[in-house]
Amino acid sequence: MKNKKAARRTKIYLFIILSLVSFLGYKIFSYWPKIFANYREKKLLDYQYQELLEEEEILIGNINKLKDPKYIARFAREKYLYSKNGELIIRIVE
Repeated sequence: MKNKKAARRTKIYLFIILSLVSFLGYKIFSYWPKIFANYREKKLLDYQYQELLEEEEILIGNINKLKDPKYIARFAREKYLYSKNGELIIRIVE
């Protein structure tokens, strides 16, 4: 009689444990695609972040250049064809 009760109790415990393990396994594997999608999105966002950091460095460099009056004068002469007093602008068309 005690063996039957012990065997029945063992079967019930085994059933409960297997049910919990299968439920947890299902939950883990159901979230797996979401985890991979988030991982891929994180990689993409890290790449974009690095590009933005590089662009920020370039823009900071341009800001520092624009603080120099000599650079601004040269830039205006090249880009907008401004001249100093007494200079003539000769435009060569290729």
